[in-house]
Amino acid sequence: MFDRLAGLAIRWPRTVVLVSLALIGLALFYGSDVTSRLQTGGQTDPGSDSALAATAMEQSFTSGRPNLVLLVKAPDGVDSASAAAEATKLASQLDAEPKVSAVVSYWQTKSPALRSTDGKEALIVAHIDGTEKQADTELDTLGPRYRGDHGPLSVEIGGSAAVRNQVTSTVRGDISAAEAIGVPLTAFVLILVFRSFIAALLPLLVGIIAVIGTNASLKGLSSLTDVSIFSVNLATGLSLGLAADYGLFIVRRYREELRKGADTPTAIRTTLNTAGRTVAFSSLTVAVAVSSMLIFPLYFLRSFAYAGVSVVILAALAALITLPAGLVALGKYVDALDISAVFLWVGRRLRGRREPAAPGSGWRKMAEAVMRRPAIYALLSIAFLLLLGAPFLHVNFGLPDDRLLPKTYESHTVQQALRDDFDSRPTGELDVVATGVQPQTETAAINDYAIRLSTLDRVVRVQALTGTYQGGRQVAPADQSSGRFANGNATYLAVTSTAEDISSESQDLVHRVRAVPAPFQVRVAGVPADLIDAKKALVARLPWAIGMIAATTLVLIFLLTGSVLIPIKAVVMNTLSLSATFGALVWIFQDYHLSSILNFQQTGWVDVTLLVLLFCVAFGVSMDYEVFLLSRIKEEYARTGDNRSAVVYGIEKTGGVVTAAALITSIVFIAMGSSRVTNIKMFGVGLALAMLTDASIVRTVLVPALMRLAGKANWWAPAPLRWVYNRFGLREGGSTAEHESRHTVPSPALPVSTGGRRA
Repeated sequence: MFDRLAGLAIRWPRTVVLVSLALIGLALFYGSDVTSRLQTGGQTDPGSDSALAATAMEQSFTSGRPNLVLLVKAPDGVDSASAAAEATKLASQLDAEPKVSAVVSYWQTKSPALRSTDGKEALIVAHIDGTEKQADTELDTLGPRYRGDHGPLSVEIGGSAAVRNQVTSTVRGDISAAEAIGVPLTAFVLILVFRSFIAALLPLLVGIIAVIGTNASLKGLSSLTDVSIFSVNLATGLSLGLAADYGLFIVRRYREELRKGADTPTAIRTTLNTAGRTVAFSSLTVAVAVSSMLIFPLYFLRSFAYAGVSVVILAALAALITLPAGLVALGKYVDALDISAVFLWVGRRLRGRREPAAPGSGWRKMAEAVMRRPAIYALLSIAFLLLLGAPFLHVNFGLPDDRLLPKTYESHTVQQALRDDFDSRPTGELDVVATGVQPQTETAAINDYAIRLSTLDRVVRVQALTGTYQGGRQVAPADQSSGRFANGNATYLAVTSTAEDISSESQDLVHRVRAVPAPFQVRVAGVPADLIDAKKALVARLPWAIGMIAATTLVLIFLLTGSVLIPIKAVVMNTLSLSATFGALVWIFQDYHLSSILNFQQTGWVDVTLLVLLFCVAFGVSMDYEVFLLSRIKEEYARTGDNRSAVVYGIEKTGGVVTAAALITSIVFIAMGSSRVTNIKMFGVGLALAMLTDASIVRTVLVPALMRLAGKANWWAPAPLRWVYNRFGLREGGSTAEHESRHTVPSPALPVSTGGRRA
């Protein structure tokens, strides 16, 4: 396959490049408006009790849970005559809007729940009908009419619809900002690595191809299923990161072959049969890791699987097809605009008369130091990773809310005012929904059930078809507004509490509501119910996702190395590295450290779906580096049969390029960390920490230490598995001439059969 890919690049280089550019041009045109088609939700399980309750609410009632809040401020008090007159007029105007329903105001009900404790703020709550996208569009129309000063009143707009609207617009801006930061910094690092402007641009072009192509694929998928807007951030970061990795290895190996004296066709063939083979193998491991998110029912996670698989496929195709064709078309001009002389001049100034060190000599010295005291280095590395991971032991899980946004954003300030200035949560009620009943003939049963619900701790009131209830008794009879609680053969009860939406108290309340005997089958909808059911879905499916990733990794690393022990160590070390990352995220975002630097607000929890996402993506990208390192170690071990020298050789040859790749990937994700949305900030910081930890501790210290301690046991496999490896294993070698000589000496532990594949 790799010979055929090389032949394609050698015979028709310009045609391949032009066809690639034409396809990318079409993808750019088609996917340019992708963010306008995507959603901001997806953190709920569509088959859960809470999701089915929410669906029943949407289908049976024109007025669902309030998603629009007008925070009305009156300096002279909300009960003054002028404030009441203007607020009543405002509520009537909102009630007349064609796509707004269930308008309830303090001045209509005089409910203490809608009035602040100091009497200077009160609420008008309502429901914007339609889908999330339709609600966003309607809010863009309503906002300018209701926001601002109205006589003696000033109005700010909040509610879940407003939060969602501001998150969407903020994410769109942050994507452009991340690209504006990440692309130039990536180009700068690539220039430092290649010391040539032309060579540095090639991996960057691979990333741009992957970004554009993935945006087009996400837009196409959005017409078939819900896709989260946050997946575009992964597409951008992962595209530039993987493209830098793959492009770095391809271009570096090609230039290395040219320096050895090979002509362009020979260099291309050798590059694709060595680095190209490893890129293809590596892309498979990353694709499997990110595709594991398809196991989860939450479309937030599934969206990242769509984006991740698209990115990996497109980056690999661009690196294996378009990039080699571009190298052939450039020929010797791949080193054009070379600035090596500048680096040599700077080096002489810094070193004085000393000769420059040989490439990779620093990594060789580090590896040899680890080889001398492997037990000490292994224990220190493991202890450090466990120390970083310790904060994860007290993690609290939650779902995103308005605190994703900066404190100054209007929707966030309104929701914060509800938390600080009001005794209850009028927009965070639980909806207890029953379908398949006859509400008008079951009023006695509804009355008894509402009384029982109102006795629960932290419940402020229960509203139902039969009236309003507090503390185990009816405090208000049914009125004209009570009709909204019944429709046909469905009814619901609205339970308002003092508990924070994302808190252990609110989750306890959901469990207690579900435990109250009901006269008919009921389902509970609300943010805490969503969180409970989302955690349940994740816990139920997480073992399958982990098993899928682990099993595939074990198989693929075995096919690369022929070892039983090395794949197991790879999985364990990756898990250890990720636990350190998770601990650091809990310390930063849950425990509220470094907030002045990263600029985010404390919530006291981390998004449960985000940690699953980080595990799948970071595990895949980390295995990317593992594959590059192990392929060179295995190559040398097959030649010499010396475990120690093979490990040193692998670190020497890949230490610099793996570190450069990790640095580039980290820069891209750190750029995402500049986002104003906390979830994206956490995602970017988390992946950057995972990459840097993996490259600096795991690959350069822990891997060589453990491989030195294991010795030749690294390469042991039982006879049946040795046959499998010799028949189906994947091998990477040196240049064409070197390869033939290197593989005439088989590995003592892994004899090479005549049916085995040659790299």
